[in-house]
Amino acid sequence: MDDFHLIEQSISHYFPLIGFYNEDGGKKDSSYFIVGDYNPHSFQGLVGELDEYGFIPFINPEGNHYKINIAKKPEKGKSKIHINILLLLATIATTLFAGYLLGEGDMWKAVAFAIALLGIIGTHELAHFYAARRHGVDATLPYFIPAPTMIGTFGALINVKSPIPNRRALFDLGYSGPLAGFIVAIPVLLIGLKFSTVASNPDAAMVFIPPLIMQLFTYLVAPAATAEQVIMLHPVAFAGWVGILVTMLNLMPVAFLDGGHISRSLFGQKVHGFVSILGIMVTIILGWYVMAALMIVILFLNRSHPGALDNVAPMDLNRKIIAVVILIIFILCLSPVPMTP
Repeated sequence: MDDFHLIEQSISHYFPLIGFYNEDGGKKDSSYFIVGDYNPHSFQGLVGELDEYGFIPFINPEGNHYKINIAKKPEKGKSKIHINILLLLATIATTLFAGYLLGEGDMWKAVAFAIALLGIIGTHELAHFYAARRHGVDATLPYFIPAPTMIGTFGALINVKSPIPNRRALFDLGYSGPLAGFIVAIPVLLIGLKFSTVASNPDAAMVFIPPLIMQLFTYLVAPAATAEQVIMLHPVAFAGWVGILVTMLNLMPVAFLDGGHISRSLFGQKVHGFVSILGIMVTIILGWYVMAALMIVILFLNRSHPGALDNVAPMDLNRKIIAVVILIIFILCLSPVPMTP
């Protein structure tokens, strides 16, 4: 029996099969099966059966029926934890050096900066990791990325190595990292602003319009500055601002960013594509042109976010409330690109 008939037989075993459609010469997402109804337990059974044959099904609403796309199951490479450790050690070194420069040669400020920044980034990625584990999704530990930048890193990431089962799991993987990183960034920002100083004739490397959350915290805890003075951020406060910036950029509802996962879990493929374009436009308006360019490349190389395997199961009320909270956090974190004085 060839693959097509094997897949067709499996689907018809779990769903009333209406037909098979093959459009545009078999391009991605152009070949699919239409089934007459939806049952989450039946779909789980189909996922398990096709997994044994090396295939992955995706189910989406299609008018009054449901569309099932089939993809080949990708091969999973073996995780090598020593690479995670080596990259972490290298990133500790580069962030310490960046903190040393930001702290003007003060080693204690360098250590405080590295701990604060890696604490925010690490918490962000570990939250993704544990959300994946909670939903039975295979994911690696964080890979930290050392870089010769003014903060010493390009951040970190985890590698998701198995399909995401449903919309709720996709939503949890999307929001968990930004929320956890934001929660850690709040005390970092408060402590850093408390230890910041004021200057009348600063020799600042850059000037930026702080996001709303930072403006509020500056009013609450930062030293008072006159109209002729500016606040000189302590390296820990700078790490907190970077954490807020990382949260904002990750929450942009574009393609496969965290915000893109959230958007795709809440909406269909077409709406997600439209929202992705809006997210890129907001990124451009804020002046983050390099990031916007990367978003465009990611969006058009992948074309569409497949979502979870099951894109039909409804979202629960608690996650809808969390979605509103995440939107508020995103607005509080909006930050234009810094300017050089």
